[in-house]
Amino acid sequence: MTDRIPIADLANEWLRLDQNPDTRKEISTLLEQNNTAELETRLRNRIEFGTAGLRAAMEAGFSRMNDLTVIQATQGLCLYVLENVKDAKERGVVIGHDHRHHSSDFARLTAGVFLSKGVKVYAYKNLVHTPMVPFGVKSLNAACGIMITASHNPKNDNGYKVYWENACQIIPPHDEGIAKKIMENLEPWVWNYDSFDNPALVDPTENLVPAYFEQVKSLCTSEEANAASDTKFVYTAMHGVGYPFAKRVFENFGFKPLIPTKEQIDPDPEFPTVAFPNPEEGKGALALAFKTADEAGASVVFANDPDADRFTVAEKQDSGEWVLFTGNQIGTMFACNALDNWRASGKSDAKLAMLCSTVSSNMLAKVARTEGFHWEDTLTGFKWIGNRAIDLEKAGYDVIFGYEEAIGFMLGDIVRDKDGVSALGCFAQLAAKLYKDGTKISAYLDSLYRKYGYFASANSYFICYEQDTINRIFNKMRFGSSPQADDTGRFAFKPTYPSHIGPHKVANVRDLTLGYDTSKPGGEPTLPVSPAAQMITFYLENGCVFTLRTSGTEPKIKYYLEVSASTLQDAESQAKEIEAAMCQQLLEPEANGLQYRTSS
Repeated sequence: MTDRIPIADLANEWLRLDQNPDTRKEISTLLEQNNTAELETRLRNRIEFGTAGLRAAMEAGFSRMNDLTVIQATQGLCLYVLENVKDAKERGVVIGHDHRHHSSDFARLTAGVFLSKGVKVYAYKNLVHTPMVPFGVKSLNAACGIMITASHNPKNDNGYKVYWENACQIIPPHDEGIAKKIMENLEPWVWNYDSFDNPALVDPTENLVPAYFEQVKSLCTSEEANAASDTKFVYTAMHGVGYPFAKRVFENFGFKPLIPTKEQIDPDPEFPTVAFPNPEEGKGALALAFKTADEAGASVVFANDPDADRFTVAEKQDSGEWVLFTGNQIGTMFACNALDNWRASGKSDAKLAMLCSTVSSNMLAKVARTEGFHWEDTLTGFKWIGNRAIDLEKAGYDVIFGYEEAIGFMLGDIVRDKDGVSALGCFAQLAAKLYKDGTKISAYLDSLYRKYGYFASANSYFICYEQDTINRIFNKMRFGSSPQADDTGRFAFKPTYPSHIGPHKVANVRDLTLGYDTSKPGGEPTLPVSPAAQMITFYLENGCVFTLRTSGTEPKIKYYLEVSASTLQDAESQAKEIEAAMCQQLLEPEANGLQYRTSS
C-alpha cells in the first residue's frame, strides 16, 4: 500500500511549482493557519481532465482552475496532439476565451505552451462566443482547439474545453490519453502571460468572424420577410459575450435591431443581476428581460447563456403570463421548421437525418417515424451529437439538425456543436413568420402536439458534493439495499433494479455505467458504456421514460422524465406524479442530504 503523502508536502510541492503570487499566497496562508481541511480539499486530488476538459472553481490548488493547472493541462494536451495528429505543428491550434475572471490569462498561458513547442497558434485576442473555436478549427484545418469558458456556471468557476481536429469536442479515448500526458508533464515548461504579443501568434478574428456570419446567413430563407417584420424581439446576453454576435446575426437575417436588456448586455464576470447565469434555470433568470419586453411592448424574449452556445426563448401569452419554452419544446419546433425548409427547397428526404441526446424528448423520434426521415439518439453532450453527425455525413446523410434538452441546438453543418447565435437567427425567422400569419409560438407548438402527440417533461436536479453519497444512491438503484453476488460473474453484484416506481411497473432498465440493458439480447446496450459516469434509464410500462445521471461539470444529480399522452393535461399530470415517486423512492433526498434546486 502506498504511503499517503503528508498534506504539508503537497503544499510545499504546490509552492515549488506555482509562479503566481496570488495563488501562492492562498496556499502559504492556509499553511500558516494550519487549515488542514481546506488544504486537503485543494491539494489532495487533482482536477480531472475528461471529455468536458476541465471545469472547477478558480483558486489555488491541484483540484482547482488556476494558472498552474491550466499550464499542466496544456502541456499534456500539446504533447498528445503532436503525437497523434498529423502535421500538428504546421496546422496549429485555435484558442478562444470568454470574459470570466482570469480567462484572458488562461488563454495566454495556453498559447505560450504551444508556442514554446513550435506549434502555430491562432488566438482570438478579443472575446468570442464558444462556437468560434470549432469554426476556427474547421476553417483553418487546425490540429485542435481550446476554449476558455465555464459556460453558464457560477462566477467563481472557469473551464477549459477541447476540440479535436474534426472540430468536435473530444471523446474517448482522447480524454484518457491527454490525462495520461498531463500526469507525465507536471513541471511547467514556460509561464508566459505575454504570448499574445509574440509575432508568431496569429489573430484570425478579421477573417474568421466575417466567414462565420457568411455561413450562418446560408440558414436565412426569408430575408425580405424578415426585413418587413414588425415583431419586436428582446434579447439578453446574461452578462456574457453574446450581444455583438446576436446583433450581427440579426443584421445578416435582415431584421430590425434587437431590443437589449441593458442591465445584462455587457460582459461582466461578476454576473451582478443573476445568481445563476443560465437562462435554462427558469423565469427568475429572465426577470429583467421580461421587464424590458413589457416596457417595449414586445412579446418575445431571446436569451443566450454567457458564452452564447446555448439559446432559449420565452413568449408573453394573451393572459399576460410569460411562458419559457423548454429545450425539448424549442428543439421540436426547430426540427419541424428545418424539415419544412428542407422540403420547400425541393431536396430529397431520402438521406435526411436528425439527432438528439438520449435524455432529450422522444417527440423528435415520433416526428421522424411519422415523416420518414432518419433519427438517432446519442449519449448526453454535443461531443457525441457532433461526432455522430460527422459519421452519418460520411455515410451520405444530410444531418440538418441536432439538439440536447439543455437548450443546445445545432443547425446545419457550420459547426458540429451547439451554437446559440445561429439558433437565435433561425428562431427569430420562424417567430417572424408565425407572427405575420397571426400565430403565436405557443400555438405553433400546440399544433405540433396535436399532430405528433402530447409530450410532457419533468427535468430537474439535486445538488450533491459527496461522491460517496452519489455512488451509494446509484448502487442502491442497481443492486438493491442488500447486494447479492452475481452468479454469472459478469458484475460484482447481481443487478436488481426496482420492479415498480410508485404503482407503475418497470418494463426495462438501461444502465450505461454498468453496461447492462434488460431489453437487449445478452443485456448488451447499444450506446457506449462509461463506468466513470453514473447514468441509468428506466422504461415504465405506461410509456414513461426517465434517466438519472451525474453531471460532468457540476455537483449535480440530474434527472430527465417524459410522458406521452392523448392530452397535454394528462401527460403533465402523469409526469408530475411519477417525478414525485421517483425522487422519493430512488433518490431519497432527505435521507441522503441532497440539496433541492433553488432557482426558479
